[in-house]
Amino acid sequence: MSVKALKPITPGQRGRVVNGFDAITTDKPEKSLLSPKHRSGGRNSQGKMTMKFIGGGHKKRYRLIDFKRDRHDVSAEVLSIEYDPNRTAFIALTKFEDDEKRYIIALKGLKVGQKIVSGSKKSPDIGNCMPLSDIPLGTIISSIEMQPGKGAAIARSAGSFAQLMARDGKFATVKMPSGETRLILSVCHATIGSVSNSDHQLTVHGKAGSKRWLGRRPRTRPVAMNPVDHPMGGGEGRASGGHPRSKNGIPAKGFKTRDKKKASNKYIIERKK
Repeated sequence: MSVKALKPITPGQRGRVVNGFDAITTDKPEKSLLSPKHRSGGRNSQGKMTMKFIGGGHKKRYRLIDFKRDRHDVSAEVLSIEYDPNRTAFIALTKFEDDEKRYIIALKGLKVGQKIVSGSKKSPDIGNCMPLSDIPLGTIISSIEMQPGKGAAIARSAGSFAQLMARDGKFATVKMPSGETRLILSVCHATIGSVSNSDHQLTVHGKAGSKRWLGRRPRTRPVAMNPVDHPMGGGEGRASGGHPRSKNGIPAKGFKTRDKKKASNKYIIERKK
């Protein structure tokens, strides 16, 4: 995977850095795994705007991703690595021996023609999905379940990964992408390897239109608003706007918002830095 810095033929291309898409093998998605995607434009059922700065964007179709990997002990072949407009990671099209096709989150180093399998007591090769109880300690993992059978919830975005640190009883200790260390049930499944497209963080939009393609409208700075619109608005001249906070008045930049009585607190061994 690589990135390309464009030559500034136009002003919008100056400073723009785009993905090289070296890992992509096809630009035609599997039709049977596509579904229409409705866009709300930030409006609710009454047509009123409830989320600001959302609207427009390129038309997309949703790719149905197999986050559960619930076809156990049946190997599948990787047919292609594809771009998915709905996520930062690339996706891989796989085909089982009975010709059923499924999309999965592509892993770094996954190749076309490679065989992958899910289930217990399998070899810890890249792309294989196994319970945490069967994965060797120290292994880099991604697409991790939080609840058994619910499907992958953690480490699904481009370049993200976690590490299996220890096992004790029915729990496994996992170091999360955020740096937090927490306990997860050993029967939960995870995929071996880190998520593809790690160069995504190196890309630079370069122009406002690039954000508009993603469906994001111009964001007004709170300090530039009026007092009626935001707690940080108003003031004479270039007033700083007071302490940084959200539109609802909740402080930002260091203020802890997690509930102290949350039930899952007991599973967190070490907080994120």
